[in-house]
Amino acid sequence: MARKKSNKNKDDFSADDLAQLEAAFGVPSSKISIFSGKLFSLIKLALGICLLPFVYAVTVSFFKESDLLEAILRQYFFGGIISFLVVYLFIFEPRLIYNKGQKIIAAVFRFFAPLVKVAPYLLPIYTIILFVAYAIYTLVNKSFEPLKYFVFLFGFTIALHLVFSAKSLRLRQGDFLKANYIFGFSFVYIINIVVLAAGFTFISANFSFINFCNNSFQAASDIFGAVFRQLFL
Repeated sequence: MARKKSNKNKDDFSADDLAQLEAAFGVPSSKISIFSGKLFSLIKLALGICLLPFVYAVTVSFFKESDLLEAILRQYFFGGIISFLVVYLFIFEPRLIYNKGQKIIAAVFRFFAPLVKVAPYLLPIYTIILFVAYAIYTLVNKSFEPLKYFVFLFGFTIALHLVFSAKSLRLRQGDFLKANYIFGFSFVYIINIVVLAAGFTFISANFSFINFCNNSFQAASDIFGAVFRQLFL
């Protein structure tokens, strides 16, 4: 009777090989995997904590620059944020809208696998679409009147994106010490505020993206400097 040919390549790493390694080092591979996973989580937690000064800095800098906007635009922008929160808390959760936006981004970046996973969280697609729509609108109509409605939608959509991104990251399983959430959402928040600041620079001459960046880095460096002095000086 002919012996069956093995489909396995002799260079493949088999279960027997794994058992031999475990016996040699006396540590099960499952424990090594758990340890490395927790170590990586601790690293992400440390990085997430390091991002918190930037979260504070971009927030303060954005509000500082937004104070220079026309009063009507500020009212409509924050009105959009409050309107979303009212809808989300008391009427219904528009998760379907958020999910549709994620699918759009995934389709746009499907040619590059790493971006498919992170871009839906990083990029506030509806806010970006609205900025592009307003840019196209201004090519045919220079009227200031519709801008306040666009600004209202900027506030509504950025709040939608941040709330559901935070919720999605928070509900992930196996998040040791919430490291993925602290690091991931801090990074998402910073990118979203930077995108928003860039958009407002385009729609209003009173909002300076350069000043926003300078103030953000200055505020963050002041925090790091204060922490360093407290710990080491």
